[in-house]
Amino acid sequence: MKKTIIIAAIMLLVAGTASLDARTKKATAKKAKANSTQVIYTGDIANKVIGYNGTTPLNITVKNGVIESIEVLPNQESPGYLKRAKDKVLPQYIGKTVAEAKALKADIATGATYTSEALIKNIQMGLDQAKSAPAKKAATTKKGAKKGAKKRR
Repeated sequence: MKKTIIIAAIMLLVAGTASLDARTKKATAKKAKANSTQVIYTGDIANKVIGYNGTTPLNITVKNGVIESIEVLPNQESPGYLKRAKDKVLPQYIGKTVAEAKALKADIATGATYTSEALIKNIQMGLDQAKSAPAKKAATTKKGAKKGAKKRR
């Protein structure tokens, strides 16, 4: 009898936990959808983009379709030239929508041309991977009768 009660209590506990877990997952998914954030890593997609001393991988954070931040990851560029390029190029993209950033003709840093061009190319290739914001549904209209079709009475 005691075993039956204990087993029943464990089953109720497991069922309650599963229900709570399902509600938590649903709430988390809803929150993620409303607050859509993605981080795009360019190390793989732009591995042939070379600056002055090698590749310049980035993490591009896009939140709700707007570029929130761009982080330059470890690379072989000279620190002084990299800083010059970062300070000139990256602020031009922050706060822009993905579409605006893709259309942007960014200025490069004088004296850090190769590094600037590599950063810009990495950003462009990364933004090509960005998930589009959900399109607004267009209003639908009823289609009339087909041309040449007989009207029913």
